[in-house]
Amino acid sequence: MNDTTRNLAEPCVVALPHNRPIFLVGMMGAGKTTIGRSLAKILGREFVDLDQAIEARCGVPVSHIFEVEGEEGFRKRETLLLDEYSQQPGIVLATGGGAVLAAQNRRLLAERGVVVYLRASDEELYRRVAKDRNRPLLQTANPRARVTELLTQRAPLYEEVAHVAFDTGSMPIAQAADALVQLLKSTPVPS
Repeated sequence: MNDTTRNLAEPCVVALPHNRPIFLVGMMGAGKTTIGRSLAKILGREFVDLDQAIEARCGVPVSHIFEVEGEEGFRKRETLLLDEYSQQPGIVLATGGGAVLAAQNRRLLAERGVVVYLRASDEELYRRVAKDRNRPLLQTANPRARVTELLTQRAPLYEEVAHVAFDTGSMPIAQAADALVQLLKSTPVPS
């Protein structure tokens, strides 16, 4: 294979005008992990899912941490790792849906990177997570109502911390990631 062929086969990496971390916030099911992976690939950046990083560090699933330590114990672990990862330039970090609940986390996100709020309606969110049994906060008698309750509680916090909001809707992942890259290119970098 010659150099020309190799270059055509390699994915095209798009550069942003900054190397600040990109933090994805939003509800469970909003697409933080799925869109985040695609976004990181387009940008040639490392992708980190904060919940997966917590699981790797603890050696057990998030649902087990909730069972043993409760939500409070999980949130403490989340803040510790968020502090660590939010200091790394050039990453795309998908936070957990509840990471914005702590004022300290919102401050870390807003000060250290570009925060993108991935939005979706409560109907769309429920459709995406309805069959997922690994969502501790949805293990209730009425998970549909729980999604609406959580969104009502958290949406103002996502909006408060976000530098930009992006509606995930029903567009394909690749198209959503491409559209998000264009939005990020035109988003002023927070100082």
